Amino acid sequence: MVGRRRLGRRFGWLWAAYAVSAYGSGLGFGALPLIAVLVLRAGPADVSSLSAVGPAVGALIAVPLAPWVEFRRKRRVMITADLTRFAVMATIPVAYAFGRLSLLQLFVVSAVMAAAKIAFNAASGACLKGLVRPDDLLVANARLESTNWSSIAVGPPLGGAAIGLFGPVTTVVADALSYLLSALGITAIRGQEEAPRTTGRSPVRAGALLDGWRHIMGAPGLRALYLNNMLVAGLIMATEPLLAVLLLRRLGFPPWQYGLAFAAPCVGGLIGSRLARRVVARYGRHKVFRTVGTLRAIWLIGLAFVRPGVVGLVTVIAVELAIIINMSLYTPVLATYRLEHTPEHLVARTLSAWSIGQQASIAVFTALGGLLADVTSPRTALTVAGLLILATPLLLPRRDQTSLHEPELSRSHA
Repeated sequence: MVGRRRLGRRFGWLWAAYAVSAYGSGLGFGALPLIAVLVLRAGPADVSSLSAVGPAVGALIAVPLAPWVEFRRKRRVMITADLTRFAVMATIPVAYAFGRLSLLQLFVVSAVMAAAKIAFNAASGACLKGLVRPDDLLVANARLESTNWSSIAVGPPLGGAAIGLFGPVTTVVADALSYLLSALGITAIRGQEEAPRTTGRSPVRAGALLDGWRHIMGAPGLRALYLNNMLVAGLIMATEPLLAVLLLRRLGFPPWQYGLAFAAPCVGGLIGSRLARRVVARYGRHKVFRTVGTLRAIWLIGLAFVRPGVVGLVTVIAVELAIIINMSLYTPVLATYRLEHTPEHLVARTLSAWSIGQQASIAVFTALGGLLADVTSPRTALTVAGLLILATPLLLPRRDQTSLHEPELSRSHA
């Protein structure tokens, strides 16, 4: 059972730090698009641009950061990323209080947050690999995945209520403070962390920037999973701003219902993540990749049929529930496979490359979705996304691509 496996006090502090920032982000779920719609009266193109440009610029910033993260103590990187996210998020309520909030500021905040998140995730993945035994990686990743979905289940309804009672930037304040608490949790992890070894060459040389992608593309299983994940993540996340405009402006849903539509299905995240270890033990990792990877892609088209009122709310919840159950089962298996098939000296660069590719895909599909919605309608853009994602299972790896003996990048790239 996932909940009964003891992984040690140091993992406990990492988990606690992850949990507090996850719950803060849950409260602030969709905060920037929501503020853009409710405070700045932004339209579909502006909201989609906000969700696209920020991650795109953040991904560009993160490219030279990857070698820097690789050759620094990972806990220091995580603390720095948390403090950066606190500082940049805190600018929003200050600007709002003085009547100076603008769409440009939201773009800047989104970009910095995206870059800091990529750096944090790369460092935390490397840190996790050093804190738990290899046999416990799937259990640890499942716990983090479960925490992520539980935070989204609880956070948005509370965030929606807080916005209704205290104003539109309330949840941003909570989210900012959560990063301070996360930094404190990481500081509490005991034990000396050794400085990563280098070959004497500059870690930020041009070649080092691409080492993560070289490793991914040189391993058939990782390459197939990477390409599939980019498309699935891009198409699913592109629907978020489209739904914000459709539900809040076109169909007249109040903010609390908008939050509920995304929060209630997240209970499925607890189910899927807790099943991951047992499903892998019974059916094998390859069947999870092929079967669950396919099931997470077939439901998105249902969002095109959302209608006003209770029926529309139930439709969104049902579609999101089906997607999330499969995603939460699939993701910890993917995260564990990725760590197992990446050598120690490449973990941060590989995870950075993975996140950068995903963020770039989200940016591209979100921008295209916004443009299509502006020319046609949000419902048409949702339909196109739902149809395109049906082709993504074709990219899932064959059995021989997920064998345990995949090529590793030479130590000369360290």
